[in-house]
Amino acid sequence: MTNGVRKVAVLGAGMIGEVHRRAAVLAGAEVVGVMASTPERSREVAAQWGVEKAYGTIDEVVADDLDVVHICTPNASHVPYAVAALEAGKHVICEKPLGVSLADAQHAAEVAERTGLINTMPFAYRFHPMAREMRARVQESSFGAPNLIHGSYLQDWLLDPRASSWRVDPQAGGPSRAFGDIGSHWCDLAEWVTGERITEVVADTSIAIKQRPAATAASFSAAPTDAPLADVTTEDSALILFRTDRGTSGSAVISQLAAGRKNRLWLEVDGASHSAVFDQEHAEELWIGGEDQSLLLVRDPNHGASEQRRLSHLPAGHAQGYAQCFENFVADTYAAIDGQAPEGLPTFADGLRAAQICDAMLRSAESRKWETV
Repeated sequence: MTNGVRKVAVLGAGMIGEVHRRAAVLAGAEVVGVMASTPERSREVAAQWGVEKAYGTIDEVVADDLDVVHICTPNASHVPYAVAALEAGKHVICEKPLGVSLADAQHAAEVAERTGLINTMPFAYRFHPMAREMRARVQESSFGAPNLIHGSYLQDWLLDPRASSWRVDPQAGGPSRAFGDIGSHWCDLAEWVTGERITEVVADTSIAIKQRPAATAASFSAAPTDAPLADVTTEDSALILFRTDRGTSGSAVISQLAAGRKNRLWLEVDGASHSAVFDQEHAEELWIGGEDQSLLLVRDPNHGASEQRRLSHLPAGHAQGYAQCFENFVADTYAAIDGQAPEGLPTFADGLRAAQICDAMLRSAESRKWETV
């Protein structure tokens, strides 16, 4: 760091790259450079962001005087870029998934452990204050042991048959699309909130739209109408039944074709005495169910679990959203670099965990049997 200011680079200039850039700046870092899909695009984005450097290659990035590298590029590049940055002594924040195969994820996790550098993955929904409240409530003895864990993660950005992006291409995005992209978030939150681990899954996947434009488009948008079509091989939807290490049953429905559902991560835990529901599209609230009455809690920095209050930066009634959730994640990552130990910080070990669950899901969809995680 120079004069106490953390120097970072952002790799990837799409929607999520901008989210990382904003969070880094708000956490007090200096974004010194960006690497986009081409050198020309890097120069264009560097000018837009007002940053000094437009990197052309990963070698230029890791050779620079940087403290942290944010990796927001297509999935297939995550592991090579993360490994290169770690081996060069940089702390790394890497978008999920951690690689496009279980072997890739294992390799990245091993390098992260060996180097001892801070390595995190934005399973950012953990950083909604009311997700913290849910975890605290579910893990209280008065809640009762979970008897069912269930929910869904639904989007509709690929409902239009003209919609496409690199995520649809298995070479760039990996063999699983819907589950690898958003199902991983649901499973991470379910395990983190309950403290239970998914040990067995049986899964079904489907591809409703058999062909999409071969030309890539920005995520959440449509390709040109005259673009040639290509066969789709990654799932639009995935359904899983699972059991946990404590014998709890569960289920999840994951889809990118649910009309009207923009980003609806819904998690419900039904315990012996109470139930709890977190809905990411209504992240200011937490529903607590009881046999004789139900409560709707609202985010409030003056009440509730300590972690909920810590992450509540605005007064009750002044809505915090996804951006603040992500900013909490980046700020806690930087705090870890400074030697602190923030609660619930997801690392490459959690990225490996997600890869293990996704691998079991794919094996089950192929075998039509229960598979061990």
